[in-house]
Amino acid sequence: QPYVLPSVVQAEQNVIQKKLNKEYAPIGGEGDFCKEAAKLAFGADSSVIADSRYVTVQGISGTGSLRIGAELISKHWPLNKTIYLPKPSWGNHTPIFKFAGFNVGAYTYYDPSTCGLNFAGAMEDIKNIPEGSVILLHACAHNPTGVDPIPEQWKEMSALIKQKNLLPYFDMAYQGFASGDVDKDAFALRYFISEGHNVLLAQSFAKNMGLYGERVGAFTVVCADKDEAARVESQIKILIRPMYSNPPRHGARVATEVMTNPELRAQWMKDVKFMADRIISMRTQLRDGLAKNGSSRDWKHITDQIGMFAFTGMTPAQVEQITKDYSVYLTKDGRISIAGITSGNVGHLAEAMHAVTK
Repeated sequence: QPYVLPSVVQAEQNVIQKKLNKEYAPIGGEGDFCKEAAKLAFGADSSVIADSRYVTVQGISGTGSLRIGAELISKHWPLNKTIYLPKPSWGNHTPIFKFAGFNVGAYTYYDPSTCGLNFAGAMEDIKNIPEGSVILLHACAHNPTGVDPIPEQWKEMSALIKQKNLLPYFDMAYQGFASGDVDKDAFALRYFISEGHNVLLAQSFAKNMGLYGERVGAFTVVCADKDEAARVESQIKILIRPMYSNPPRHGARVATEVMTNPELRAQWMKDVKFMADRIISMRTQLRDGLAKNGSSRDWKHITDQIGMFAFTGMTPAQVEQITKDYSVYLTKDGRISIAGITSGNVGHLAEAMHAVTK
């Protein structure tokens, strides 16, 4: 079950005590929430914020926010109407864009032989993407592989994406949850902005605030200037109105309270680090457990990868065996949820993984 963050418990009490009414939210959602979400992503001192050259609307968590963007580019992107996703990507990305009438392509990303990033393959494929296309980038904690580019690789990708005149669409579902540091996890996004990219961004507060069922998210377009932002905002509202009119208020109010109350924000930073550190610790314990069981395989990728999921490198046959013989459940591609590992079951998991991979 999702962990309810202490900062969120208190924020919710504070919101309830305000005795706010249940009036409809504006089409673009809670204004204060949108401002705070943008500041969290780009940094409070970002020129994007200072120059008001962005529009942020509240979305229905990450999925809904991605879908707003998909509808926007489907209707208004004037160049190549194809978005290129990393191989593999989150399973819902393809239908989100296809159902909005946008074409979906792919670029090389994961290397099964190393359980890491195939950077050369990614760069080669990006080089061959038609100019004026859209490219989807996982801002941090790539789902499902847990494999992220290092800062130097992000810099090379940024230069190539700019050269190819591609529109970067960042999906940021794990800010703070990956490393435990919200600024560190925003590196790629902020670097692209510093290099002059105007980006699209979908944010989710499901993981980093534990607000899964409240469906709290945001969609942002970074524009050339304030005037363009105003025009884009009106077009986004035209798309939202017939989809769901306006978003729910409660979760966004809770998130806003967490981000704007100094004491709660400080507590939230501790909460986020606690969750990220637990995940990192489970990765280490699993790798150590495999070594203790005598595994001669190189499991370094388990601790190199980041976030909720790990691609173990196990084959479909090994996955079938571990489920049948050890009651360990994971997807056929060998992806395990690190969030489901505890100090109580990590020993059993290590023993089982060693048994089916030796």
